[in-house]
Amino acid sequence: MQLAQYLIDTFQFNDKANRQIIEKIKDVPGNEEIIRLLSHLINCQYKWMARIVQDPKATEMDWWLPLYKWEELITKWTDSLSLWITYIQSKTEDELNTEVTFIGFDGSPYAATPADIALQLNYHSIHHRAQIQTILRQLGITPDFVDYIGTRYRKI
Repeated sequence: MQLAQYLIDTFQFNDKANRQIIEKIKDVPGNEEIIRLLSHLINCQYKWMARIVQDPKATEMDWWLPLYKWEELITKWTDSLSLWITYIQSKTEDELNTEVTFIGFDGSPYAATPADIALQLNYHSIHHRAQIQTILRQLGITPDFVDYIGTRYRKI
């Protein structure tokens, strides 16, 4: 499997799982922390893309704000995800593995490959989704099965 396809497949796995979570929390009392974590994932996708394309406003973007309303989550998630899918599809393997520069948290220049940034976003999504699953359990709600293997195995 080529790197670009792996990245897209991983984004698509996270897309499906995160959409399940978003739908699950619609009427959950006490879902504020879950919405905060989902908003954070969206903001991370926007901010990292802004860094890659060297948007001058990237340094002003926050990792945690804005905090979206539940009604906005699907639209914002879809938009931030589409930026990444489109970007990956427009790049060669070499371009995905060529460092880009950006201004980091401390105002200093940093470099990373778009592939590594995409992997970070995907792994970060899995990390926070696990936190969300824990929060759901604490609220007395059985979380949906969103493990990767559930998208791959088949009954024979």
